[in-house]
Amino acid sequence: MKIVDAHSHLWLKQDTTWNGLPIKSKKNGRSIFLGEEVQMLPPFMTDGKNTAEVFLSNMNYAQVSAAVVVQELIDGNQNHYLQQVGETYPNRFVVCGMINFFQPNLPLQTQVLIDSGFKGLAIPGHRLITNTRHAHLNDPEMMKMFHLMENHDIFLSITLADGEEQTDELREVIEECPRLRIAIGHLGMASPPQGNIWENTDWKRQIMLASRDNVYIECGGITWLYNSEFYPFPSAVRAIREAAGLVGFDKLMWGSDYPRTITAITYRMSYDFILKTQEMTDKEKQLFLGENAQRFYQLKELIELPYIKNMSE
Repeated sequence: MKIVDAHSHLWLKQDTTWNGLPIKSKKNGRSIFLGEEVQMLPPFMTDGKNTAEVFLSNMNYAQVSAAVVVQELIDGNQNHYLQQVGETYPNRFVVCGMINFFQPNLPLQTQVLIDSGFKGLAIPGHRLITNTRHAHLNDPEMMKMFHLMENHDIFLSITLADGEEQTDELREVIEECPRLRIAIGHLGMASPPQGNIWENTDWKRQIMLASRDNVYIECGGITWLYNSEFYPFPSAVRAIREAAGLVGFDKLMWGSDYPRTITAITYRMSYDFILKTQEMTDKEKQLFLGENAQRFYQLKELIELPYIKNMSE
């Protein structure tokens, strides 16, 4: 089985603001995040750099053939670095560009990214809503941008805010641009159940968008969503099965949300709970962990990585 990570992050330095609050790299893997000091990276990443080379080492150890690198406003714009990553490791990384959504000329900004070789555009939709600004996905400028992406076969990697507003806006985009490839992140922000009841149904509305041909769901950060339950994340498996019941296993893709999630678990642990569960068939695991992503991101040749025995084994 060849495994593809559909949701990861890379940066050389965090030094930005969001909603008026700072995000800034410190030492020993820590960052100031929205005014609070947090463990953003594992503590052994002492210089605050979240590089492709360290990630590749984790990927090779965990036998992950390729990874999609998205972007987040809280990390600052990483276009320059990710362009270099994509050019240096074209068979291991698919990198997404990101524009300034609060500035004019969105189609022009996007065309610059296309001309620079980016194959995808990342939109952290939940960050488009702040105390002072609100960028709508169905804004005319946005729609022009989506048509441009559709015409150039540039995929969209997007996360949506809780609630119905952005889900409804993205539905308009899907209807307007039916050939646009869209990967919706974080399993629709599926929430852990309260008792035996899945109280938050907003995430299922996001999942149902994948009933359209070119729309898929990636599960980046699912171990973070269910961190309070922790490994082997039985409710996360249940949520994946719930989503599959709505749109089918052939529309779901695994994602790690590296590196933030590996402050709590190892990179391999972010997917091997899927390998170990008895709640999914072997074919469902193959689709979820690699085959669907290979098809959606148009990955032609995936490297096969050997298992390396641990010293402790």
